[in-house]
This record gives sequence, structure tokens and C-alpha cells, in this order.
Amino acid sequence: MSTKTVLTNEDLWRIVADGSRYELYQGELVPMTPVGLEHGRIVVRFAGLLDSYVRKNGLGAVCTEVGFHLFEKPDTTWAPDIAFISQSRLPQGSAAEKFVDFAPDLAVEVLSPWDTVTEMTRKVETYLSAGVRLVWVIDPGTQRVTAYRSLQDVKLLTPDQELDGGDVLPGFRLKVAEIFPI
Repeated sequence: MSTKTVLTNEDLWRIVADGSRYELYQGELVPMTPVGLEHGRIVVRFAGLLDSYVRKNGLGAVCTEVGFHLFEKPDTTWAPDIAFISQSRLPQGSAAEKFVDFAPDLAVEVLSPWDTVTEMTRKVETYLSAGVRLVWVIDPGTQRVTAYRSLQDVKLLTPDQELDGGDVLPGFRLKVAEIFPI
């Protein structure tokens, strides 16, 4: 009988030091597949819009693909496409050089063609359980965004509707259509 190796957040840090791309879910490595051009353009465009607003208003920091250590024993460390951390929670010094040891305030995932409903549901549930206050899932295929404040407070937004940062990003409002490159 074989035993399964359960990895830790520290193991993941050592593994990705060579530039390989993985996340960790309940102690198991999950490969991060390179993304397509449309996905990359959406991430850069939307991260830029968020970052501009956050910096202008002194709200914190916007980052892309930063590892967030969400749970321990077994460890779960995920890297959302885009994340926001409020100013009061930003790690300083050497703590800012490794994976962040808590959940972001906002996690944004852009769907890729190979993402399954099961995988994305698991991610959203895990983010919310870890304390993420707002999760946005962007669907390039339909140009819609699903906003989760909890599993009971879910809104599907169409291109003509506005995305609202609520108490996570006070005053942030943006038409969903603006997320998508022309």
C-alpha cells in the first residue's frame, strides 16, 4: 500500500523557486497551466483599472498571481489571477517576499477554456471559507462576471451592468464591458 505525500506551504515555496507554476490544494500540487492571449489581456487590463483606483484612493495593493496561504494541515495555497489587499493588512519587510500568510480581501479569477464548473466552485468556496470578502469570476466567453460575497449572496453581471466594490473597494464602480479588451 502506498502513502500519499502531503506537501506544505514551505514545500511549495521550494518547488516553485525554479520558476515552475503550481498551487497547493489540501497538500497536493495543482499545476498552473500557461494561459492564452485573451486571458492574459483581461488580467492586465482589469488589474490596471483596479490598481489605478486603489492607488488613487490609498486603499492598499493590487497584485497578480501572488500565492496566498489559505489553510494549514493540509495546506492550501492559491494564486488568484488578481487580488486586492487592504492597506491595513499589507505585509511588510521580509513577510512581503514570500507567499502571503492570509486570504486577500478580493480574489479575481478569469476563466480559461479548460476550467471546469467543479474546479471553479471549489475555488470560490475555498476563498470564501478562508475569509476572502469578495470573489469575482470573469467569464471571457460570455463577457459576464459572477460576484460572490458569500455562497448565498451571488450576482451574475452582464456587460451593461456595473461591478461594485462595495465595502471591500469603497466607491469602485465599473461597467463589466470595460473589463474586456476591444
